[in-house]
Amino acid sequence: MSATPAPSRRCVIWFGTPHSTERALLASSGWHIRAVSPSQAGGVGMRSEDIVIGVLDFRTCSGSELAAAAEVATTYRHLPLLALLPPALDESDIPLRHALSSCRHRLSHPLDPAELLRQLASLQQASTPGGSDDALACLIGESGAMLAMRATLRKFAPVDLPVLVTGETGTGKEAAAHALHRLSPRNGHPFHAVNCGAIAPTLLQSELFGHERGAFTGATARRAGLFESAHRGTVFLDEIGDLPMEAQTSLLRVLQEGTIERIGSNQSIHVDVRVLAATHVDLEQAMEQGRFRSDLYYRLNVLRLTMPALRRREGDIELLAMHFLHEFRARHLIRARGYTPAARQALADFHWPGNVRELLNRVLRAAITTDNELIDCADLELSAPAETRTRLHDAHLRDERETLVACLARSHYNISACARLMKVSRVTVYRLCRKHRLQLQSLR
Repeated sequence: MSATPAPSRRCVIWFGTPHSTERALLASSGWHIRAVSPSQAGGVGMRSEDIVIGVLDFRTCSGSELAAAAEVATTYRHLPLLALLPPALDESDIPLRHALSSCRHRLSHPLDPAELLRQLASLQQASTPGGSDDALACLIGESGAMLAMRATLRKFAPVDLPVLVTGETGTGKEAAAHALHRLSPRNGHPFHAVNCGAIAPTLLQSELFGHERGAFTGATARRAGLFESAHRGTVFLDEIGDLPMEAQTSLLRVLQEGTIERIGSNQSIHVDVRVLAATHVDLEQAMEQGRFRSDLYYRLNVLRLTMPALRRREGDIELLAMHFLHEFRARHLIRARGYTPAARQALADFHWPGNVRELLNRVLRAAITTDNELIDCADLELSAPAETRTRLHDAHLRDERETLVACLARSHYNISACARLMKVSRVTVYRLCRKHRLQLQSLR
């Protein structure tokens, strides 16, 4: 018989020395308290299911302990911190200013007991992980790239036109499609998604448009397809670049006429659906190669939403890593609460070829395997920051070279046309060719 998990406790890690009256106040209000010297802070020493708030008591910190307090604030950045300030405090002191910048709230002397309890309750609520019903909650980020993407998404959502969502694998294209649907007037009606590259071409036509009984071997009954069952809702076609030609023709009919035909039938069926499509491949190149219909492309590419790569979302990586860890803690009893400074630097330095999906997988794996309160580089299977910076530089050079080669190919190796495409000068294109040792004659 499995043991029942212990209930969560509300705990305060008090960095400093609390007064006896403050200890009694917290104990009578249901808070467990542990006093720790900032200069001796190790692990916070609480159970995985505990709700923990940190208090930095600058009333009892000596000058030599200010730097230690700043280190506490940096190391335990995952903890919501509250600062208790003495009557007179020189905030020009750099370590002190550093430590205070990590505290979400400050209380000054003389300490108001009711205000202390109120602030602790506020921090408890803010630190308790929970789900969000906001349609954009899955598209977390405060970088300029994400703010711009979300603003564009909100503009596109209420407009009943197709949207083409582009971006690298793992950037959250399906999450964006869900948000477009939930913020649209079609919310409340079906949202159906299908990966066009994950279904055999012989079955995809039936999956999308349905079939009649006897239309092919094994068709023992009439079956409604994805578009028919999504009437008045939204259909999301992921990896649209893998859609077979026959299905492209049928999809074009949906976009042009709003009708479908089941396999084995010549009767048109009206469907009212909004089509969202996503791709990580270059559809323009696929058109040039004859793999994608140009008329379908222009029907799909009415509105275009580009999902930024994680490596271009400055500041979002740690935010996402903490969000994923908090969400996982809400469902599982784990010890990990945050990340070491080295791990945070490694996360920021990594190139993230798998984008948000790769970050999520690494965080969950580290949360399960670590025995510590703070996840380290080894738990994330990331190199130490110095090694990572070298790998990041190499990845940047690789990206730059691939972009240059692709632009040269699209401009038919005309330097002036390539410069216009890249929005740089001809001199810059020549310089990049020399930098990456590209001979135009050998590329043509």
